[in-house]
Amino acid sequence: MMNRKLKIGLLVDSDIIPNWAYKMLEILNSSDYAEISLIIKNGSTSNNKKSKFRTIYELRKKLVWILYNKIDSKLFKVTPDAFKSKKVKELVSCDEIVVVPKQKKFSDYIIEDDIAEIKKYDLDILIRLGFRILRGDILKIARYGIWSYHHGDNTVNRGGPAGTWEVFENWDVTGVILQILSEDLDGGLKLSDSFSSTEKLSVKRNKNKYYWKALNMMPRKLKELHTLGPDEFFNSLDKSEDLDFYSNRLFLTPTNLQVLKAMGVIAKRKINSLLYNSFYFNQWILLFKFNSKQEWSKSFFRFKKIVPPKDRFWADPFIVEKDNKYYLFIEELIYKEGLGKISVMELDQKGNYTKPKTIIENDYHMSYPFIIEEGGKLYLIPETAANNSVDIYECIEFPYKWSFKQTLMKGIHAVDSTILKHDNKYWLFCNVKENNGASSLDELFLFYSDSLLTDEWISHPKNPIVSDVRRSRPAGNIFRDEKNNLYRPSQDCAKRYGHSMKINKIEVLTTNDYSEKTVNSILPNWDKKLLACHSINKQSKLTIIDGLLKRRRF
Repeated sequence: MMNRKLKIGLLVDSDIIPNWAYKMLEILNSSDYAEISLIIKNGSTSNNKKSKFRTIYELRKKLVWILYNKIDSKLFKVTPDAFKSKKVKELVSCDEIVVVPKQKKFSDYIIEDDIAEIKKYDLDILIRLGFRILRGDILKIARYGIWSYHHGDNTVNRGGPAGTWEVFENWDVTGVILQILSEDLDGGLKLSDSFSSTEKLSVKRNKNKYYWKALNMMPRKLKELHTLGPDEFFNSLDKSEDLDFYSNRLFLTPTNLQVLKAMGVIAKRKINSLLYNSFYFNQWILLFKFNSKQEWSKSFFRFKKIVPPKDRFWADPFIVEKDNKYYLFIEELIYKEGLGKISVMELDQKGNYTKPKTIIENDYHMSYPFIIEEGGKLYLIPETAANNSVDIYECIEFPYKWSFKQTLMKGIHAVDSTILKHDNKYWLFCNVKENNGASSLDELFLFYSDSLLTDEWISHPKNPIVSDVRRSRPAGNIFRDEKNNLYRPSQDCAKRYGHSMKINKIEVLTTNDYSEKTVNSILPNWDKKLLACHSINKQSKLTIIDGLLKRRRF
């Protein structure tokens, strides 16, 4: 660990910064690992005043783009707004240097006198929140370089505007990377990346969601650098020297014609959605298969459906086998009530099942009834993100009587908590939403403890251990194969919430490290009426999943 705070400089265009950046600086300001020592403000923005005619002439090809953004902001309100203007000096009190860079077509070069002045502050890192493409000596002036976001997946999207072409071209995923800048514009050292599902109807919503999520990437990596020290930190980064070809076009601000075409496509998506919802609705159902042996049933086209009445859905099934009977613990949501509750139903090997009976209900939403046995007792951990807690219930009289035992974690928006007992520790996997405005689908966090019934869970130093909407959110019990390998089922929510599942082999699980690799996928392809499948569990001879079924309203 470093024995002093990291000295941070900010590169900004003005005293005004967006809300997401302000929140990021709040985290740094209150941290024990970084301090903001200098603001470097771009003075060129006030020195390039253009005539009104010249400004209008240059904007003529972007007028529809400007209009689209105004309409988009009116139609699709966001709360909180990641781009609301904030004054940086209300938060940061430090020296400021105003520089007027030498400007070339797309790049800014800080002049020698300003470089000399900045050097006096002996900065560890510069955070880029303004300026254009930076080149020259400024790239090397801070001890560990200039750290900068690229709000796009630069393996498929280079250029800009951020979060736009993913919507216009109907991409499933919108990416973001944090990198250290270099003279090679797209060849900087990648510090971390993250992937969100694309909001298909609105650029405003798409940007808002993933900017709120991405702001934590900077504080996390700064904290990691401070904790590990520079040698271990930089040695831990992926410095792959594989050839990195880029075959997409350079994305630019859309022209008037491109925006008009995109608006037509987006309007068509919305109309199709309205028409679909007029005649159909989507309902989560259960699907199961009994095997002759105590093995997984792997051919999903053989599974039988359990379809609830049209006024509700059943999802997130967990199994308890007791006295040769199979009990399914599920989320049950009655549409007119709008809140999930935990229910249980009995299923026999002939496919007969009982009507679900409510066992846990609150005045907030509950789902994902994870079951764990400990010390001869059964415990249930439902999702209670709406209560900003992770709670555990104890079975008093199986299967219908349960009592609140304690809160494991509070003040946390955690979904789908899944616990694994391994190497004499309890490992709690859950997706966490750290900021309002972000999504709970993107980032998997890991906590561990020496006991189950405790509120002293330790956050894993690699958190989030997965930051990818395509494989983060838990989808059922972690299980072992015959060779004792661990596998973690997860949801792939890129196309839609709970669209499909990934099976991830856990390769490293220690208090200092975690890694997994995806080894299989489960797609809802065996039934044309099935739109998604997002949880899987097995107990003895029974394998069960849930699925999203397309049903007629009338």
